[in-house]
Amino acid sequence: MSIKSIAAKIFARKIYKQTLRWAEKPAETQQKVFKSLIENALSTEFGKDHHFNQIKTFEDFQKRVPVRDYEDLKPYVEKVVKGEADILWKGKPLYFAKTSGTTSGAKFIPLTKESMPFHIEAARNAILHYINETGNADFVDGKMIFLQGSPILTEKYGIKFGRLSGIVAHFVPKYLQKNRMPSWETNCIEDWETKVDAIVDETIKEDMSVISGIPSWVKMYFERLQQKSGGKKISEIFKNFNLFIYGGVNYEPYRAKFEQMIGKKVDSIELFPASEGFFAYQDSQKEKGMLLLLNSGIFYEFIKADEFFSENPKVYTIGQVEVGVNYVLIISTNAGLWRYNIGDTVQFTSLAPYRVMVSGRIKHYISAFGEHVIANEVENAMKEAVNSTNIVINEFTVAPQINPSNGLPYHEWLIEFEKEPENMEVFAETIDSSMRKQNIYYDDLITGNVLRKVVITKVSKNGFQDYMKSQGKLGGQNKIPRLSNDRNIADNLK
Repeated sequence: MSIKSIAAKIFARKIYKQTLRWAEKPAETQQKVFKSLIENALSTEFGKDHHFNQIKTFEDFQKRVPVRDYEDLKPYVEKVVKGEADILWKGKPLYFAKTSGTTSGAKFIPLTKESMPFHIEAARNAILHYINETGNADFVDGKMIFLQGSPILTEKYGIKFGRLSGIVAHFVPKYLQKNRMPSWETNCIEDWETKVDAIVDETIKEDMSVISGIPSWVKMYFERLQQKSGGKKISEIFKNFNLFIYGGVNYEPYRAKFEQMIGKKVDSIELFPASEGFFAYQDSQKEKGMLLLLNSGIFYEFIKADEFFSENPKVYTIGQVEVGVNYVLIISTNAGLWRYNIGDTVQFTSLAPYRVMVSGRIKHYISAFGEHVIANEVENAMKEAVNSTNIVINEFTVAPQINPSNGLPYHEWLIEFEKEPENMEVFAETIDSSMRKQNIYYDDLITGNVLRKVVITKVSKNGFQDYMKSQGKLGGQNKIPRLSNDRNIADNLK
């Protein structure tokens, strides 16, 4: 055992104990965060507009500050983008993370000197919790790859702009820099396909022990590695690869394909990062869900997803939430986002400590007939169907077909198979049965002959990659929505 791995274990134990101190006092921890946020923003334009000097309780805050999305907050953000100080948060942000919004065009999410450290610490602490629980620290001596966006930043009015993953690349700790791949030059390549090929060339002969990224794009990297190596399994190329770190999408639909490509099972750590904040990470290999980070400069509120679009939905704070309920996540942060709807929905898997799983997007759902189908339900159905058959899928999405050429309307599952089921009808029946068990509204529509059972449509090989490329969204943090309430993606794929 190396000195580096011994030191990692000691540090991991220290961080674990620190985590316990705040995780065991969730309400108190969130109260401290809330108080700090209000105090730090008293003299900002937003704070003055919303009378922060009169806010003493959560209830005061909720009365004075409405829930907002990016469009609602945009007038304030535009002032910050133009270089004005003390608008949403004291001073100016260090960075703006540029993201591609679905309705707003480009979004500019502020990152401040107070918020930025939490992005770095959370990613680090996720690995340290894994080390503390498993005792496995040997991987720290191997090479680690993080598939991410370009670290090239632009600057305007003293604020730097870039992709979140590219900004984070500037904060890699010194003790990881010698182990980290790819090289800075390769990371700066903008074209994703060119970049992946360059990463393959750089890494194929290295001792890779940790690989991290969005599963769909790591899969592309693995495929190129196999092409370059003459079809070898990833575990043959990287004999010490034993840890996969991912975020952005549910890993389960990809797991069978990954294990086939890797040639063995490897441990995995799930992360829940976003430009708006690093919200949670998997703190245990034994428990379901990710630890919600209650001490990271973020105050959380929750609205039940099925009540979100009503006129005055009830808002819940930590201590009021329940396991298994689908909540829209509302955040207030030390980067100046106030009661901000990030669009993600979560379900609690545990209340001691508070652990969550990402259940979908409030805008990504199917309710063409009032069925209220969410991403978590279709992913569970796909997992069940894959586990009950000997198939492998590369990617999938679901859309409603409201006006079929004949017969009743239906939900269309567009799937790119690596290995098809022997009986497509049985496969479709398994999916449909799972959906009916999970969603009573969907079951009622099938029973009442409003909808017919799911229809499977096969997507040609690399069809999803080709679609993303056509949209200018190949690689990086971009991902295919698991489901949509319209047919824009479905019709493009077909």
